[in-house]
Amino acid sequence: MRHFVKATAVGLVALALAAGGMATSADAATATATIAVSANVLANCGVSASPLAFGTYSPAASSATNATTTLAVTCTNGTTYTVSLSAGGGTGATIATRKLTSGSNTLNYSLYSNAAATTVWGDTVGTNTVAGTGSGAAQNLTVYGSIPASQNAFAGSYTDTVNVTLTY
Repeated sequence: MRHFVKATAVGLVALALAAGGMATSADAATATATIAVSANVLANCGVSASPLAFGTYSPAASSATNATTTLAVTCTNGTTYTVSLSAGGGTGATIATRKLTSGSNTLNYSLYSNAAATTVWGDTVGTNTVAGTGSGAAQNLTVYGSIPASQNAFAGSYTDTVNVTLTY
C-alpha cells in the first residue's frame, strides 16, 4: 500500500508542473492586435444677444443718440460663420433705416458693425454681414446703434425687434 501512495504523490507533482506552474520564458508566446479609434467633431455654433437700450432721446438734441450691445458667438474651433441682422419689425423699415415704433409713430435708427458708424450691419452675406471663424470660446461682436438727431418724434416708449441670424 505504501508504494501506491508514493506513486500518487509523484503523479500530483508532475501534474502541477505540466499545468504551467513552472513554465520557463522560452515556453511563453504573445500575440498583438490594434484598436482603431475614431471620432467625428461636428461644426456647431450658437449666438446670444443683449438688449440695445438707447435711453432717452430728445428731438431737440443736435447730435445723434448712440448705444451699443454685444452679440456672443460660440462656434466649434475652425468653423466659419456669418452674422446678419434683419431690418426689424417697424413699418417701412429697411437695413439702412430701421424703425422704432410707438403705436403708429416711428423713430428712425441704424445699426452698424463699426464704431465709426460707417458700415451698416445687414443681412446680405458678403456685403453687410460680419464674418468670423470659431475658436471654441465665445467671441463678442459689438453692435453700434445710432438714432439720428432732430427727428420730429412724438413722446412715447419706442421699441423694435431685430432678428440675429448666425449662418455656419
